[in-house]
Amino acid sequence: MRAAYITQLGSPDVIRHGELPPPASGPHDVLVDIEVSAVNHVDTFVRSGAWRTPVEFPFVIGRDLVGTVAAAGPAATGFRPGDRVWCNSLGHDGRQGAAAEQAAVPADRLYHLPDGVDPVDAVALAHPAATAHLALFTHGRLRAGETVAVLGAGGNVGGAAVVMAVRAGARVIAVASGRDEPYVRSLGAHHVVDYRSADVAGRIRAAAPQGVDVHVDTSGGNDLETAVDLLASRGRIVVLAGLRTRPVLPVGPLYLMDRSVHGFAISHADTAQLADAARGISGLLASGLLRPRATEVLPLSEAAEAHRRLDEGKVHGKLVLRVRD
Repeated sequence: MRAAYITQLGSPDVIRHGELPPPASGPHDVLVDIEVSAVNHVDTFVRSGAWRTPVEFPFVIGRDLVGTVAAAGPAATGFRPGDRVWCNSLGHDGRQGAAAEQAAVPADRLYHLPDGVDPVDAVALAHPAATAHLALFTHGRLRAGETVAVLGAGGNVGGAAVVMAVRAGARVIAVASGRDEPYVRSLGAHHVVDYRSADVAGRIRAAAPQGVDVHVDTSGGNDLETAVDLLASRGRIVVLAGLRTRPVLPVGPLYLMDRSVHGFAISHADTAQLADAARGISGLLASGLLRPRATEVLPLSEAAEAHRRLDEGKVHGKLVLRVRD
């Protein structure tokens, strides 16, 4: 089968495109003919070694896929040949990746694709939408009636967070660029703050004078001094990006008001958490409420170029690799 793979950790130059043996699947696995695979920042961390996780060479890169079931093991109940499916948790913790013509996916990491959903849209949102769901509900414990501040609301993770929070009955303060305001408001945000404003914190505080209950910075800036000050009593900060940031944490205001900081990485989510997120994502995809803002589709053979552009910060939107038509 054709695959984008590596035989050592390193720069995008270590990525090869060529033939590998088809994957071996066990009784609990589903063999999937892959149609498209997304490219994420975390994929570049695994490829470079910045994120240490077991890697067996040759290692197929990538974690997200949309495809069709080719065969299902006897213990992989609920899947039949021909089913359209998606997955967002390959390429980590010893699992081979998704940038190939086929993958053997554990059945508890595979989900049915709703009828009528575009595969490019689905794979582009598989990682960011799941990240948003975990940030808001698993770690942020967001409830109806609470106020959430979403920084980076114009991106795929931030936009998904806005949609999900509004649907959950929360009041959303979205921080994004001024040119993104119409888009973010179309997602349902109640207040929009231009991140280039002279007093972003003051504008958030004016919109939420009692403080925000959940603060999610999808841009990875992680200004914890400001974020802690914006929280309501028992408010929660969720940290999900900014691998190399080293913010100052104001301990006094944090514990005196029962505030907290929760860090998480989607790669550590268990299968029950991922399945819960997948149910919500599939419903939003089927209803048309959740769509990626911008995608660019490249052939599988350009996987190295896709990683190079991500490393250089030259990607606006989401890169998707087309494996087969």
